[in-house]
Amino acid sequence: MTDTVLDRLLRYVVIDTQSDPESKAQPSTEKQKDLGRVLVDELLALGLKDAHMDEHGNIYATLAANTDKDVPVICFCSHMDTAPDFTGTNVKPNVVRNYQGGDIQLTGDTSRVIRVSEHPELKHQIGHDIVTTDGTTLLGADDKAGIAEIMTAAATLIANPEIRHGAIRILFTTDEEIGRGADKVDIAKLGAAFGYTLDGSTIGEIDDETFSADGVEIEISGVAQHPGTSKGVMENAIKIAADIVARLPKHLAPETTDGRTGFIHPTDISGSMDAARLTFIIRDFVNEGLTEKEALLKTIAEDVMKDYPGSTMTFTVTEQYRNMKEVLDRHPEIMANLTEAVRRVGLEPVTNAIRGGTDGSRLSFMGLPCPNIYTGGHSYHSPLEWISVQDMEKSVETIVELAKVWEERA
Repeated sequence: MTDTVLDRLLRYVVIDTQSDPESKAQPSTEKQKDLGRVLVDELLALGLKDAHMDEHGNIYATLAANTDKDVPVICFCSHMDTAPDFTGTNVKPNVVRNYQGGDIQLTGDTSRVIRVSEHPELKHQIGHDIVTTDGTTLLGADDKAGIAEIMTAAATLIANPEIRHGAIRILFTTDEEIGRGADKVDIAKLGAAFGYTLDGSTIGEIDDETFSADGVEIEISGVAQHPGTSKGVMENAIKIAADIVARLPKHLAPETTDGRTGFIHPTDISGSMDAARLTFIIRDFVNEGLTEKEALLKTIAEDVMKDYPGSTMTFTVTEQYRNMKEVLDRHPEIMANLTEAVRRVGLEPVTNAIRGGTDGSRLSFMGLPCPNIYTGGHSYHSPLEWISVQDMEKSVETIVELAKVWEERA
């Protein structure tokens, strides 16, 4: 119970929990349970006697109410997995103490530099302690910082019983980074009225809106033939897939869009002469935008296929998650209480729309309205990921104040 939020982060990030989008299991990697077992032990040591991990790797625990008021049960949630985008194996965290400005050269791969010109938030971190990697892995503050903050907030409330609060449910999920974080969450067992994910970025920014998201898979069957006798016969599935990617509109790519503009993004391409597979993610803040982009992608693919009459294609759309604002707008007190808590810790709340998703996107539509709170992390999914210890401490304060606000207003 004397562990700091930094102690916890450093302990958690060295446990490899990378998820695998190719796996059909839940969790997609058994190693996510390695962190889960550590967390259960720590929760039990804090006195949360019902702490346990289910067969899917999800962690549940309850911090009992210490007030006579009828306070709604609230949930704080973070995810244990790290993104498949960059390796999370053998993480070597580094703490830059009392940062005094300037670029940060990483120690393991010295070609990697966290530059102030590319990370302007560093200008607000003078005097802070900055946690980075050595440049050979991602850090995993997404979302182990959120876990460390929830755990530290729970320890704070337990150590300070004079802080009145209602019942708090803690939920740590698996496979959020591959869009499955809420798939196996038992909402009835969770028993919360509202939730908050700790999975954001810059302190002060609170998220009540996310992208809506679909996945698209295109499978192509080409015509194989020996290259020596292929004239007029071969239809190379690799080239068909490449043609589809080449025709994607540049103005609807992640690297050319921002704000409220969605995108079409190819995430994987594989294949051989006779068969190829393309996967895409489609993002927009409104469902109509998803439909339009999916129709555009299908038209592009069908136009390409006209040049390959002997080949065939399948086009499959899978719903991933939807914009949580649709649900949150029906429960204004959730954001109102959060806004008050942010102000109480000395920050000016900034409502933000995430160009991405959180577990809250799915949980909101499963009956647990769930906006997103900042953790202080930056440059997620990359070896340049970094986080301020003092910003993490501010997130811990926010959780504690939020619990107090709900109790006071009950």
